[in-house]
Amino acid sequence: MDAHAVIHRCLTLARYTEEPGHITRRFLSPPMREVHHEVRRWMEEAGMRVSVDAAGNIRGVYGSGPRLMIGSHLDTVPQAGAFDGVLGVMIGIALVERKPPYSIEVVGFSEEEGVRFRVPFIGSRALAGDPVMDDAVLEAIRAFGLDPQEIPKAVMAREVRGYLEFHIEQGPVLDQRNLALGVVEEIVGQSRADVLFQGKAGHAGTTPMTARSDALAAAAEWIGVVEKTALEEGVVATVGSLDVQPGAVNVIPGLARASLDLRHKNAGKMAKTLETLQTSAEAIATRRRVSGWWELRSTQPPVEMNRVMTSVLATAVKASGHRPFRLSSGAGHDAMILARKVPAAMLFLRSPGGISHHPDEKVAQEDVEAALGVGKRFLETWRPV
Repeated sequence: MDAHAVIHRCLTLARYTEEPGHITRRFLSPPMREVHHEVRRWMEEAGMRVSVDAAGNIRGVYGSGPRLMIGSHLDTVPQAGAFDGVLGVMIGIALVERKPPYSIEVVGFSEEEGVRFRVPFIGSRALAGDPVMDDAVLEAIRAFGLDPQEIPKAVMAREVRGYLEFHIEQGPVLDQRNLALGVVEEIVGQSRADVLFQGKAGHAGTTPMTARSDALAAAAEWIGVVEKTALEEGVVATVGSLDVQPGAVNVIPGLARASLDLRHKNAGKMAKTLETLQTSAEAIATRRRVSGWWELRSTQPPVEMNRVMTSVLATAVKASGHRPFRLSSGAGHDAMILARKVPAAMLFLRSPGGISHHPDEKVAQEDVEAALGVGKRFLETWRPV
């Protein structure tokens, strides 16, 4: 399978979506069955033994004995592009088709984005032995026809000696430098929280401004604090979801729930900023005569990639005729979860225009071909001992 075929397979999987006209595929939603059908066929054609574990990850094993795991995720954000996550799985299958010198396990993780249940990395956390056991998640697993009691069996096998992930950069760094590939040295930490303001709904025309307990006004003020604090502290913070109830044009909002996504490469600064934003939410709620709740949904500390694997990967990039440029990842990846258990490395492919999490997301065919060449050289050099 060449780069053209890899891209074609990504576009094939893009057809399986919850939302016609867009690519939206959340954790174990119905379109994931169709994705599994296609991926299983491709894995089996490459000579792999294929199974779906109790967390919904599809896994193909080539050969036997100590092995390298190659993977990424198959879920998407709403109205996504065709390559985020999926490209890494297709490259893994392509490398197996080239008959690697030792055993390879390719994994298509069921969930990485955290869209359906506001908790990311459901798929890879099961392999790391730290599964998400929320009731809603377990019910979704049952609805997909899987048995949550079997989740402990999803833990990666002892034969897995390392993890390698190929992924689009999802940012502009490589594109601005006219580089096809980048070797990831570290992945920044990521925390997610929900902030809820509970006020009192009322008539928009008859309730005086001075007598209101407007939940949305409180949330709006807090969102401004999030942006101001992020700029001052040098962190990245996003409020990407806002739920307002009852949601009528002539009713004062009685409830507003806002999400928070906070990222930084320093765990201490991330924790300090979270504390500042929580304190701000509480102060705003008190001043505006509403109730405020803060729920920390998840925290992933910053993670360094394995230095030995990263060095081998950089050497493979250079041997393939490319500059071995190193960079940090501002996005979270399954590699940061599996790095807790085994040595891990990541290779970024250029994102034209720096676009990702958007229908215009693209990848260059020559960059995919370069990644395949680097992957082949890596497998010839690194050994799962």
